[in-house]
Parts: sequence; structure tokens; C-alpha cells
Amino acid sequence: MSTLHYKTFTVNFIEENCYLLWDESREAVIVDCGAFLPAECEQIRAFVAENDLIVKHLLNTHAHFDHLFGAQFCSDTWGVLPEISADEVETYHQAIPQMQAFLHRAFPLQLPTPGRTFREGDMISFGSHVLRVIATPGHTPGGVCFYCEEEGLLLTGDSLFRCSIGRCDLPGGDASSLVTALSEKILTLPEDVKVLPGHGPSTTIGYERMNNMMLR
Repeated sequence: MSTLHYKTFTVNFIEENCYLLWDESREAVIVDCGAFLPAECEQIRAFVAENDLIVKHLLNTHAHFDHLFGAQFCSDTWGVLPEISADEVETYHQAIPQMQAFLHRAFPLQLPTPGRTFREGDMISFGSHVLRVIATPGHTPGGVCFYCEEEGLLLTGDSLFRCSIGRCDLPGGDASSLVTALSEKILTLPEDVKVLPGHGPSTTIGYERMNNMMLR
């Protein structure tokens, strides 16, 4: 098994974490590309080119606008379409009006037609690695985490943060659903699993079990 590498790009004015994952095969996935400024897009494009990577998937943990700003850029650059949960399609199509309601102004946001949809338990392959889809609805109806069991790596989007969880007061949010999903499906993972959230610093499952008061 080759080693899974990742790089974090913190992008846009909401400081969203976009992740690029790849292994020795050079096949790569991009998760939650919220790149907004041309310089942010160029930084990602240049890193992919410099490392001779082959982008196979554009994955989204959920479909809020700050995780979608770079979707059209990825589609134009590498021919990949955003892949989302089947339960997140409506949120995806509402991303632009939600952005306008949330920010009280219209920022440029082009959205390509979404690509394939996935569900709980689906496996997404690239190189010699597999990401398993874990449904964690609550921040949005179709929010998910992506888990690479072999490498002990979990991408949680806005479901789980260091010492916090995603807000549930936006359209489609449900706090009890999110707490239940995180408690039953995420905190039960091995304690040394590294958590890469959609905003803020990384953490581990063990640290969140001990310190996340939102999940007590």
C-alpha cells in the first residue's frame, strides 16, 4: 500500500479548508474546493501540475457556497464534476440563493451540473486508496464524512470541528441528527484517526471524545 499524502489549502473569506489527497500512483482527489480568488485557484492548479498529479474526483462533504466557489474552476481545469450525496442535491441547487441570503450580497458563484451522487457506505477509489462515505446529516441534509480506514484519516467537512460541531440553524439543519450521527458513527472510530475539518485546525477522534463538549 502506498502512502496517502494530503495538502490543505485554506481559501476564501470564510477560511474554508480545501484538501488535495494523492498517493504514489499520482491519482488525486480534491475535497471541498472553495477557492474563490484567482490566486487561490492558481495555487491549487500549480501544485497539481508541479507534482504531476491526475485529478480523478472532486468530492464535496456538503453543498454550502463556501465549499463550492472552486467547483467551476475544477471542472474547467481537470474535467471533474462535483460529487455529492444524493440527499444533498437540493442544497447544491440552493447554494446561490443561500449565499445571497447569508452574505446579503451576490458574490460570483458558477456551479457546474453535479456529477455522480453517493450514499452511506459507498466507496470512492483513487490510486491504491479508498474513501468510505459516512452520512452525517444535520449541518445540511446530505452532509457526509470521507474515511480512509487504511490511513486513519477522516475528512469531516462542517460536521465536526476541533472541540465543536457544525451549526444547524441554516436551512435543512437538524442538531439532533448531527449529534446522533457523530456520536454513533464518528466518535466510535479508532482514537488515533486524524480529523481534517472544513474550517480550523485538525484534531483526532480521541481528542474529540475527551474534549468536545457539544458531544457529551
